[in-house]
Amino acid sequence: MNHQNFTTTFSVGQTPAEAFNAINNVRGWWSEEIEGSTDTLGDEFTYRYKDVHYSKLKLIEVIPDKKVAWLVLDNYFNFTEDKSEWKGTKITFEVSKKGDKTEVHFTHLGLVPEYECYGVCSNAWGSYINGSLRGLITTGKGRPNPKEEKAGQQQ
Repeated sequence: MNHQNFTTTFSVGQTPAEAFNAINNVRGWWSEEIEGSTDTLGDEFTYRYKDVHYSKLKLIEVIPDKKVAWLVLDNYFNFTEDKSEWKGTKITFEVSKKGDKTEVHFTHLGLVPEYECYGVCSNAWGSYINGSLRGLITTGKGRPNPKEEKAGQQQ
C-alpha cells in the first residue's frame, strides 16, 4: 500500500513573512466562508463549501514566518462513503528561504491515496495552494471560494 501523504511545493520572490501572513489569511485564498480566527495558536475555525464539505480545524503549531499546522477536528463530505475521512489528519505549511526565493511546502498528513476523496481533494488542494495561495502571496489577490449567497437573495 502507498501511504504517501498529499504534498506540494512552490517558490516565490516574496519574503517568508509575506508568505506566512498570506497562509494565515485563509479567507484570502481558501474560502470566504471561514468562521473563526485563523492566525493564533489554539484558534479554531470552520470551512464550509455549500452542502458538499465542512471542516473544523485547530491551529496546533504556529512558528512565525516558518510553519503553521492545523489539526482537522471534524469533517464532513457529502460525496464519500466515510463522511469524516479527514478527521484527525494534519495540514502543514512550511516556509523556508532557498537562496533569494521563499519556498512554501504544503502537506496534508493523512490524505493518502487509499482515501476515497484523494483524487478530488488532492486536485482541489493543488489548485488552492499552487494557484490561489501562490497568487495571494505574489499579487495580493487569491481566488478563494466566494461566500455562498443565502436563499432568497438575488445574484
